[in-house]
Amino acid sequence: MTDAPILRIEALRKDFKTKNGTGVEAVAEVTFDIPENDFVCIVGPSGCGKSTLLRMIAGLETATAGSIDYRGETISRPRKEIGMVFQEYSLLPWRHVLDNVALGPEFLGTPRTEREAKAMEYLRLVGMEDFSRAFPHELSGGMRQRVAIVRALANDPDILLMDEPFGALDAHTRILLQKELLRIWEHHRKTILFVTHGVDEAIYLADRILVMSARPGRILDVIDVAMERPRHRSHPSYGPLAERILTILEQEAAASFRDTAAAQHGEE
Repeated sequence: MTDAPILRIEALRKDFKTKNGTGVEAVAEVTFDIPENDFVCIVGPSGCGKSTLLRMIAGLETATAGSIDYRGETISRPRKEIGMVFQEYSLLPWRHVLDNVALGPEFLGTPRTEREAKAMEYLRLVGMEDFSRAFPHELSGGMRQRVAIVRALANDPDILLMDEPFGALDAHTRILLQKELLRIWEHHRKTILFVTHGVDEAIYLADRILVMSARPGRILDVIDVAMERPRHRSHPSYGPLAERILTILEQEAAASFRDTAAAQHGEE
């Protein structure tokens, strides 16, 4: 690991325009660094710009102002060193599991035998090798998300961006996949930036937690999670840390409600 961060975000801002021409500031003056191999979670109120921030880092959205640097190079487009896993799986329904996982290497021109061998290696990593010829609709939600994760890993990215990847899953499957993700991370040591609504999930997974404000999204707090892995939810630090984060989020929700109410009152 080098001293320089693998990812550096400085004074990042994103503005949108609605259909009627009204300007909306989604992300405002966001600055943070991510060291290589860190597991970082972002939590914040709904609509605070978490997903927009991730899409800008992935090169899928253009920033209005500020900069995003990967190893000192400005990110202006998608690049193979930065992979992304979405909440909705985004698997190609007409392709087998094996062909979905091999999609990135296929785009890079990797020969079929080599890319299929690589895809099978990753499927074995998550216990999905017996489903290599299944189609996505034949899999459970948890199985589809396993495939989505290893499809991103098959491109061998340095950074893996994850946008609420377990949000649509039931509680039991979510806990199982949290453990699975940590096992994969410890095996491959990728840098992970993980967006979640779940405070418990963030504490269980992250080295550091970035807490964002209500829209426009800003970084309110950066919290180091000083708990050894594997973590247990009965750990004495778990409850106080969750309370600290939830208090920030509750204050933000209350402030956002007051601002919305005041704006509506002003329009009357």
